[in-house]
Amino acid sequence: MRAAHPIPGATGIVRRVTLRTLLAGASLAVLAQAAPGPARAQDAAPGPARAQDAGPRRGAAASPAGSSVQLEELSVESQGGGGPASAVRAGAPARAVESPTGPIDGYVARRSATATKTNTPLIETPQSITVVGRQQIDTQNAQTLQQATQYVAGTYAGTFGADSRLDYFQLRGFVASDYGLYRDGLQLLNYGFAYYRVNTYGLERVEVLRGPAAVLFGAGNPGGLINQVTKRPTETPFGSIEVGGGSFDQRYAAFDVGGPADREGHWFTRLTGYARNGGTQVQGAPDDSYYIAPAFTYKPDGATRLTILSSFQRDNSAVTSNFLPYYGTVKPTALGLRIPRALNVGDAGFNTFRRDQAFIGYEFEHAFDETWTVRQNARYAFAESYQNSYIGQLGYADPQQTQLARYLFRDHAKVAQLDVDTQAEAQFSDGFFRHDFLMGVEYRNFQIHDNQASGFPAPNLNILAPVYGPQTVSASPYLINADSFQQVGLYFQDQIKLTPELSLILGGRQDFVDNRVYDRLTPANSNGRNDSAFTYRAAAIYNFDFGLAPYVMYSTSFQPLIGTDINSQTFKPETGDQIEGGVKFEPPGQGYFLTFAGFDIHRNNVLTPNPANTLFQSQLGAVRSTGFEAQLVANLFDGLNVVGSFTVFGINTVRGTVDQLGRVPVNTPENLANLFFDYTIPTGDWRGFGFGGGVRYIGRSFADVGNTLRLPDYVLFDAQVHYDYENWRFQVNATNLADRRFVSSCQAQNSCFYGDARRVLAKISYKW
Repeated sequence: MRAAHPIPGATGIVRRVTLRTLLAGASLAVLAQAAPGPARAQDAAPGPARAQDAGPRRGAAASPAGSSVQLEELSVESQGGGGPASAVRAGAPARAVESPTGPIDGYVARRSATATKTNTPLIETPQSITVVGRQQIDTQNAQTLQQATQYVAGTYAGTFGADSRLDYFQLRGFVASDYGLYRDGLQLLNYGFAYYRVNTYGLERVEVLRGPAAVLFGAGNPGGLINQVTKRPTETPFGSIEVGGGSFDQRYAAFDVGGPADREGHWFTRLTGYARNGGTQVQGAPDDSYYIAPAFTYKPDGATRLTILSSFQRDNSAVTSNFLPYYGTVKPTALGLRIPRALNVGDAGFNTFRRDQAFIGYEFEHAFDETWTVRQNARYAFAESYQNSYIGQLGYADPQQTQLARYLFRDHAKVAQLDVDTQAEAQFSDGFFRHDFLMGVEYRNFQIHDNQASGFPAPNLNILAPVYGPQTVSASPYLINADSFQQVGLYFQDQIKLTPELSLILGGRQDFVDNRVYDRLTPANSNGRNDSAFTYRAAAIYNFDFGLAPYVMYSTSFQPLIGTDINSQTFKPETGDQIEGGVKFEPPGQGYFLTFAGFDIHRNNVLTPNPANTLFQSQLGAVRSTGFEAQLVANLFDGLNVVGSFTVFGINTVRGTVDQLGRVPVNTPENLANLFFDYTIPTGDWRGFGFGGGVRYIGRSFADVGNTLRLPDYVLFDAQVHYDYENWRFQVNATNLADRRFVSSCQAQNSCFYGDARRVLAKISYKW
């Protein structure tokens, strides 16, 4: 139950890189010198980025002080869409190579490690991926992951509306917020009512990978995953403070400081903190959160790096995603009324949700030579949550549809998760082709202790004149489980340069899963199962020298499922596969990145809410999703940034019960389109003044399996205005500017959710 191909010759040893223009003419050269120890060039953000060279070479030996060093000279020229040496492209201005875990210059990211677990240019990645950087998050003042991804193609982030407890996502029509949320490449498994939520202020970037990723990450559905990349220590000292507030009496303060901790350049630190308190659009429901994240990096030499990442977060909120009837939200009631968005279906006195969560982990990397690099990423995560509230979900108790029937729901859950991912990467030539070969083993151990209870009947709530009082119903446990989920995965991947333009990716993974359910209420129902599966990916991409890159990919997925159905039976693993074809376009020096992708996904053994009791899941049939998506991210000219996307797909049940066949699953809009821009005046008297906004279109969806209850499409508008003066920034954001009243989705006829009301948030920040 659960509510690019890296550059040939690149090494892990970072080298000093200098650019010069030869007096003889138009050629551009890169002078590279090995620089062991702290004297080497310092990256803006230390991470798994590897030095990007134009071809295979050997590092020069260090020379005595005062002596000369012979530096080899390498030409940088266009090689088929940037070729392997895409750090400097023909016609593009020279710039520092972007780290796949570091800051983005503007809105347009060039590199990522999410799709391949290697430092790969996005233009050489044969899969659809969108990267949202820190600057875009700040401009939109996105307070949640849901807000940070609302302009991303193929992504619907409003399934449960204005929910202050968790982020809930669909990618290409499939839920990705259970097995598809990651932090720093390691899974955050959300099961039942125990879920993690990462504060967006602590993130450097958000990367949305669409399509199956089981070949490298193991358990997951074929829709994709969202990887949240944490802020890391920097080699340049910096600091920032920020205060803000706005709608629903919200106010917050945050800080972010870091830099070198010693003169030798071996130790680097970062400390990020955030505190928020206030209300929500639901009357009497708080939304308080406190977050602190210490991090440090140790680099004894140019070949070794150890980064420690940790954080602690406390949330105090309520159940704000009210389970409301279709009639009274989407359609009027029998009396022509609609339920107010601010109605607290629980009780202001004990509508409670609390969570404590902590993360501690490390990222280790060592380059033995120019061929071999090893890494190990590990994290221990812990969370404890408690919620207690009256819930709707039962419909009306009277013919006039003014009395909401309610029941009491209580849950107390503790989760602990250990992930260890050990990798070895080899970059070499076999005499014919260049290879970037990756192999690894990943271990995952997830433990949950879950106590769920309910109480019937709770007092009805009059939607016209609600009356609240003390809790009058006791909760009786119906589920007390201790579940254990362990997974070991062995994987490999080979990124092969068949020609300077044509790249091939082949990979496979074998997973072994042990899934145990210990029923504390009825020990006889305790059971478990062992599953195993082999998943794989084959993909090819061709990079033209003018920036066009067509690609094709086929991949499979495997998702073992935790828990049991209403009859205490364990679930079979889900399986899936996808074929994807598309085109990426990043013309050199033009400042924009455009992606088109078509896909066809099949998913088997799909879970769906049990119609007899939506607190449990049933495993029925198969679902197919076929569609098209486009994504534009652009720094069009000085001061103007643009993000836009378009998604259209058809999703329906192809195997299941008679009433499901050919129908669109509930909660799932099939058409999404949006456009966001921000412009800052770069010169003149108005220099530093900026403004922008966005428009979001969400298509129709359905509230019942038979698709007879329809939710209409809707359009939302966002806006922002800001002013930069020296190190100061003043900014005001408004989302759902027209304060449109809309229902984001319905899980069933009596389980509909209001979306976000208008939210205005102002902030002042100072950086040094």
